[in-house]
Amino acid sequence: MSLPLAEVATDSSLPAWAASRMLADGMRFVILGSGSSGNAAVVECGDLRLMIDAGLSAKQLTLRLAQVGIAPDSLHGILLTHEHGDHVRGLKVFLKQFPLPVYATAATAQVVREAGFSGGKWKLFEAGRAFAIGTTTIDSFTIQHDAVDPVGFVIRHQTTRLGLLSDTGFVTRSVTENLRDLNGLFVEANYDEALLEADTRRPWPTKQRISSRHGHLSNTQVMELVRDIAHPALTRVVLGHLSADCNGPHLALGLLRDCLTTLGHAHTQIHCASPSEPSEWFTL
Repeated sequence: MSLPLAEVATDSSLPAWAASRMLADGMRFVILGSGSSGNAAVVECGDLRLMIDAGLSAKQLTLRLAQVGIAPDSLHGILLTHEHGDHVRGLKVFLKQFPLPVYATAATAQVVREAGFSGGKWKLFEAGRAFAIGTTTIDSFTIQHDAVDPVGFVIRHQTTRLGLLSDTGFVTRSVTENLRDLNGLFVEANYDEALLEADTRRPWPTKQRISSRHGHLSNTQVMELVRDIAHPALTRVVLGHLSADCNGPHLALGLLRDCLTTLGHAHTQIHCASPSEPSEWFTL
């Protein structure tokens, strides 16, 4: 199934009802859930409200949106990082109920739609290119993961920049450069190297896949990334996709807190997202 090349992801206007429901200004985000069981987040900036991925069931997406005070029909669209089930699981049913625009690369959209996902209005963008939704700019960039065309995002609204780096096995120089000068960062911290190596439940090929350049990020890799991009205006880092048995919040947070303190950035607040419940709202 092919998609029309003319379907370009640029929207210059938003629904008339949107402004009364959004923040008057600024940016904030909330993680609805993050882990191997499913991933989804919401970003609000000015008069725009976007969901990032839809990897929880449609029922859970609706319930957790309600928990953080969001009506599903107040969303302006869904950004997809890649096509894996824990990032698109709820999309098909959710779109039947709420036919929102879906922003994805052509390759990701192709795979998702060939899997039987219908509904919504697909808006295509090219990895590495920026596009606008209303007055907000979304920078996309290619990442390393075993998906067809995985991307990360930097969402820019006025002078505020939020980076979103989901599943990726290796931080390239391009990724680091794209994530400079952020005010907030959501990044996966999947595993602790020692715990993964000692794990007896996963066969060796699975461990190799997780720790490969197309797998997931370790705590150490995240620490090295944050060390490279930390600066005084980076006020918030949220860690996601922690393995339930090969990582722990105390390990991931402890390593990152020590790094930031050593760098003189103890003011940067750090958090771990849960797979089972929404986080608090994080304001930038």
